[in-house]
Amino acid sequence: MNPLKRPLSHPFLRFNNSKSTSLPPSFKNSGQTNEASTSQNPIFNFKFSGSTMPVSSAHSSSFSRINTHSSCSLKQPNLTFPQFRTFCVIKTNPDADLSASNDSGPIHSSQPIDAGSSMRKPISLWPGMYHSPVTNALWEARSSMFEKSCDETQDSQTELVAKTPSMSRTSIAYNFSSDYILREQYRNPWDEMRMGKLLEDLDALAGTISYKHCRNDDGATRPILLVTASVDKMVLKKPIRVDFDLKISGAVTWVGRSSMEIQLEVIQSTPDSQDPLDSIALAANFTFVARDSKTGKSAPLNQILPETEHEKSLWREAEERNKMRKQKKAAQKKDVDNRDEDRLNALLAEGRVLCDMPALADRDSILIRDTCHENSLMCQPQQRNIHGRIFGGFLMRKASELAFSNAYAFAGAAPCFIEVDHVDFFKPVDVGNFLRFKSCVLYTELENPMKPLINVEVVAHVTRPELRSSEVSNKFYFTFTVRPEAMKEELRIRNVVPATEEEAQRVLERMDAERSQ
Repeated sequence: MNPLKRPLSHPFLRFNNSKSTSLPPSFKNSGQTNEASTSQNPIFNFKFSGSTMPVSSAHSSSFSRINTHSSCSLKQPNLTFPQFRTFCVIKTNPDADLSASNDSGPIHSSQPIDAGSSMRKPISLWPGMYHSPVTNALWEARSSMFEKSCDETQDSQTELVAKTPSMSRTSIAYNFSSDYILREQYRNPWDEMRMGKLLEDLDALAGTISYKHCRNDDGATRPILLVTASVDKMVLKKPIRVDFDLKISGAVTWVGRSSMEIQLEVIQSTPDSQDPLDSIALAANFTFVARDSKTGKSAPLNQILPETEHEKSLWREAEERNKMRKQKKAAQKKDVDNRDEDRLNALLAEGRVLCDMPALADRDSILIRDTCHENSLMCQPQQRNIHGRIFGGFLMRKASELAFSNAYAFAGAAPCFIEVDHVDFFKPVDVGNFLRFKSCVLYTELENPMKPLINVEVVAHVTRPELRSSEVSNKFYFTFTVRPEAMKEELRIRNVVPATEEEAQRVLERMDAERSQ
């Protein structure tokens, strides 16, 4: 069996158009898909019947919309993909997947996308499908929103419309109680939810909602790039169980000139949470920014028209957060020479003792540098998003899992996720980048002995050995705790102290940010 040649000249995979990977005869005529056929590609071995399983080849309109989403900037003529994608149902309406969840009711009442709908389909080249069942289902639903060719959208590039939050509202359902295969994708070794995979799904859903808001009435999107800029505090209000059905719902709540905020809610009803308000397990606010696909400069967005009192309240809250972000950025620029020397010296006092006189140091203290963990990876094509860059949700999952491991090694017991304090996306990460995640326990909060808090920082660096350079691309901050039953006498949570002024400054900035939130 000859291996399939996969030369890479772009983040999207290009396949060699060789005779060994030629299409089966029944597919050479794109209109003839009604007779049973078998893929000749050695990677796959599946059969289907045209009357029940319509086939969409790599040259179909739905597939080309996906791989040419940034068609104005990424030209890929005459590509041949010898894979085929099968769809579960015949769709007479290309927007059916998303129009079903486009009702105008409250967030928790929207008709959801089935998280397990795409899990049992053959492997294809859809970006991101290797991450989770949800990213696969979302990108399949998102295919109806991808922009048309540049010629078709040129006239509408400057046309902006005002949209209501209900027009972007989307939800996705996890049928954990009945779908064992889906449940296995999200179960950790302690039979609890893998929070890293849930964070990945939240980012994917926020991306789908952002494109839905930018879609024109004709179903096309303007040639813009939408990227995650930041994630605000994400607090876990109650434990998320992996044996009960789960739903994530969200909508655009605020829009500036070239940025938008999307609020998502993770909803899970259990026997002890009959009240709908008690069913909200987690709430998250994602900020997306728009860039012109040709110039890379900021691009204007469709504005938002909140209708209900609840939507107006969410808009006011988001507007206030946006003002605070701008004030914080301005304050950071002039804060270099106005640091609180007393607070810095207080933080550094114990660290200096640990460094210079370790025999006299507090045995319950440990230096930040002694809590560090890191891992490295090469960014692969399977981890890309629709723009050919590394999917932000994938980065969040990898950072979350490293932070969990760090807190585990620090506490001596399996930690419990409490919240995502903040996430910043500074620079895009490309396929082929050498990425290093560096993690440390930044500080601990030990006021409540029964609920110690472990604050973990993860910084992602794009390293280019050939250029002898390393740049920060992302920063993530997580908070964990340890269950009271795991707090044995010999397992004590130590006080983490900085040894350098730079470390002390990072601790102060994070503490101040927590207070402001």
